[in-house]
Amino acid sequence: MRGLETPIRKTRRKVFAEVAKIAFESTPETLIDDIESVPYNIVNEESERYRESMYRSRSIVRERVRLAMGMSLRPEDRMVHLTAGIEESNISEKYYEPPLMQVIPSACAACQEKGYEVSNMCKGCIAHPCREVCPVGAITMVGDKSYIDQEKCIKCGKCKSVCPYDAISKKERPCAKACGVNAIKSDKFGRAVIDSDKCVSCGMCMVSCPFGAVSDKSQIFQLCRALKEGGKIIAEIAPAFVGQFGPNITPRNIKAALQELGFSEVYEVALGADIGAIAEAHHYVDKVVSGELPFLLTSCCPAWSMLAKKYFPELIEQVSQELTPMVATARTIKQEHPDAKVVFIGPCASKKLEASRRTVRSDVDFVITFEELQGMFDAKDIDLSEYEAESSFHNATGAGRGYAVAGGVADAIERCVKEYYPGVEVKIEHAEGLAECKKMLTLAKIGKKNGCLIEGMGCPGGCVAGAGTNIPIDKAQKALKEFVKNSSKPLPSKELEEIELK
Repeated sequence: MRGLETPIRKTRRKVFAEVAKIAFESTPETLIDDIESVPYNIVNEESERYRESMYRSRSIVRERVRLAMGMSLRPEDRMVHLTAGIEESNISEKYYEPPLMQVIPSACAACQEKGYEVSNMCKGCIAHPCREVCPVGAITMVGDKSYIDQEKCIKCGKCKSVCPYDAISKKERPCAKACGVNAIKSDKFGRAVIDSDKCVSCGMCMVSCPFGAVSDKSQIFQLCRALKEGGKIIAEIAPAFVGQFGPNITPRNIKAALQELGFSEVYEVALGADIGAIAEAHHYVDKVVSGELPFLLTSCCPAWSMLAKKYFPELIEQVSQELTPMVATARTIKQEHPDAKVVFIGPCASKKLEASRRTVRSDVDFVITFEELQGMFDAKDIDLSEYEAESSFHNATGAGRGYAVAGGVADAIERCVKEYYPGVEVKIEHAEGLAECKKMLTLAKIGKKNGCLIEGMGCPGGCVAGAGTNIPIDKAQKALKEFVKNSSKPLPSKELEEIELK
């Protein structure tokens, strides 16, 4: 469902817009009442009904409002007011507090974890191969139709694989299916819960839940407050922005719209990607080609890096120590503007936790997604097509901008190696989606990927398919391809090596 304009996405955007509007316009005297009004503004007698009760819908919106303000969900076993804890959130310096991804209990449909059922497509065939292949005798013929005894079934799927009519369906919880690290469990009521010890905050569960039960925390309220207060606030925007705010919206439109919101300046995160491509090219040659390390893992995707550190701690040495594009760009900005606050705008949920790390906090002050930024534009009634800046962003290269698609990071590093080290062979591997990333790391661990530069992307498709994007993946990939193609420079120049960011 990533990129589709569903009722869930529309509701999320309305919540972001309402919360942003409160941050921009409310006063200390009206703040509590304004927050209390949001569920009624979004869910009322005239709203489309998607649940059995308007009151349940409002209850869910209340929890979304808390998350959008950076607060945690309320407990179910005691009364907690909607605005409880607002004092801690009503500041511009509030950082994300884990867990980032949370399941709203009242929204969860308690989907079946996993199982196989016979549908009405069953023809009751004489061969009944489903029964013959079942290793535990869980399938019998009842009323000329196949029947699966769920008490006996071991969920191996052999029956489904042999049914000639595709009459046996696999039922699986969508959020759990999307989770590549098996972090989705069930509570005593059968509702989904996220094991924070396993979760790497990629957000794929959030965009895969058809009931909108999974959501992440936001800094949109704090950022809007900071913009209202004034001061120098600079945006760094990830290269996946292309196409996210409309098919004909240019970098100049986006830059002008951001300045209308109150940002002082706008940088491309692709600048940091250019810096990183050069650094990792040198790192690969110095460490892997020389034989000092068996292989090198890229570090720009925080979900991939967290996966490696949580599940393959013995491979930590192989994770590149180079700065991610977000951090490299932020440090560049703060060297030029030491009094500024830096806001990363991108497609990624896991960047929110990367920015809250102790070593990064002083570099990146806020992280918001493209989806949240659109909510801010909505709050201010900003039509991007009506704004155009005199100049575009920093002129990053095609290599740096290409980081936004799966395979783009490795491709940029490979091209830099070939440019700076003619004749050096580069072995490239890449994986996308956490399940495939785990397989890749397992192969690397047992020595099957020695000599390789390995790129991992937590989201299938890369950054353009992140949990905070606005458009379908294929459209984003097409727009990014054109953006890369039209870049005036294909590769970063060696002058970037002189930038000291450590």
